Amino acid sequence: MLKVGLTGGIGAGKSEVSRLLVSYGAVLIDADRIAREVVEPGTPGLAAVVEAFGPDVLSADGTLDRPRLGNIVFSDPDRLATLNRIVHPLVGARSAELEAAAGADSVVIHDVPLLTENGLAALYDLVVVVDASPQTQLDRLVRLRGMTPDEARARMSAQADRAQRLAVADLVIDNDGALEALEPQVRKVWAQLVERAGR
Repeated sequence: MLKVGLTGGIGAGKSEVSRLLVSYGAVLIDADRIAREVVEPGTPGLAAVVEAFGPDVLSADGTLDRPRLGNIVFSDPDRLATLNRIVHPLVGARSAELEAAAGADSVVIHDVPLLTENGLAALYDLVVVVDASPQTQLDRLVRLRGMTPDEARARMSAQADRAQRLAVADLVIDNDGALEALEPQVRKVWAQLVERAGR
């Protein structure tokens, strides 16, 4: 099994890279998706979040109001650290279960947005960074996700900067350009991963 950490700043295009890698045969473990699962209604994770941040972070239907919680934590490093202390151990445990279920010859892609910030590079056989300039990230967040420029900048500043991410990279995928320029790069990276996995 080859364990790959995939990361990139918000708006860099990591989700598209994940999608392509899965289409080539990778097993994907998506930390963001798991982070949503562990705070679904009725979970100990959601109970802990409500205890830490109050009932105002719940929607009327009892689900976590992620935008409201995001506005609280992304402007306050201490509150963000509190949230991370609740969610990260739960995500880690579920990720380990999913990895154990993958085949021995699998290329397992761990899609981890905060890999750099949390010093997780050593957990993986290699790290792939999806890179885009801060200007490109800002444009995508405003244009495609409907954030205001200030919201987008707050999310970006809560993450590692570009140089910090590139410092942990074994392989870099440049996603500053058009979508059609991305696929050949991802296919090339996939070939390298398959070779490293000895498949």
